Amino acid sequence: MSQRERSTHEGSQDESGTGTATGGITPARVRQLWHLLEPLHAVLYYAPEVFEEAAALGYDTKERWPSYFPFRAAPLGAVGAERVTSAFYSFSPRMVAEHIDHAWDTASPEEVLAARLRGIDRAYRAIFGDRVDSPELAEAAALARRAAEAVNTAGRPLAAANAELDWPTAPHLQLWQAATILREHRGDGHLAALLIAGLDPVESLVSFAAIGAASVERFESRGWTAAQWSAARDRLTTRGLLDETGTATDSGRALRNQVEHHTDRLATTPWQSLGPTDTDRLVELLGDYWVAVLSSGLLPSETTLGIGKV
Repeated sequence: MSQRERSTHEGSQDESGTGTATGGITPARVRQLWHLLEPLHAVLYYAPEVFEEAAALGYDTKERWPSYFPFRAAPLGAVGAERVTSAFYSFSPRMVAEHIDHAWDTASPEEVLAARLRGIDRAYRAIFGDRVDSPELAEAAALARRAAEAVNTAGRPLAAANAELDWPTAPHLQLWQAATILREHRGDGHLAALLIAGLDPVESLVSFAAIGAASVERFESRGWTAAQWSAARDRLTTRGLLDETGTATDSGRALRNQVEHHTDRLATTPWQSLGPTDTDRLVELLGDYWVAVLSSGLLPSETTLGIGKV
């Protein structure tokens, strides 16, 4: 099954195959839209054109983290490590502080925001070619923007910060900004679901690795020490969520499924506002651009998001 066929198939049913539609939008459709939009946003953190813009500001671009943190946090303003740690949740406080403590000495949030738009403009033009100016992309951007403008930002700091930014004029940049608002809206809701499940930041990663969402090595990129990871495994084992090998028990898998169910439900409102017909049209339009981003080879084959794993 091709990547595009798999995405369409994934949108046909939820985890149990019996999703309940809310306002005509099923949880499976909500999840499919995340699968389609996430790569359109995430290319920000991998495209060479964006790294060039980051380097021009003065950030170290030998690895992605020195630019990742300011580029993602800039909509919040010149905030410190504690607030970024709170909003990003699964990164270790030590890692956040390493990259945020002096981030705004290198460039102001306003300069970072301008640079990330320049970088995405260049990256999208390189990836999409002539299609960047196509009527299909403009239509997709208009639909995605309508959904993004319908997000409920209460209790969602990253979604609210991005939603407050001015909209760029070019349709392809509007598509990227809409994808960003929608993914941060979903992400903020995901953190609420983790809190309800009683999973602290490192436990959220350990429990996700335990169901095979990605390798432990990939999750360790979030900066937790071996001792912190081991202690979280012990806590989850005591709760009956992991077995002695560190693999999720039936209870552990059930809890993770509950987290994903709550995340999908909390991400539904924008798509209810857009409505089933226009949502279906957006899915149809996004397919080619999703394939183009994945085919670019810029994104890693394995991520901590566990797309297609849960």
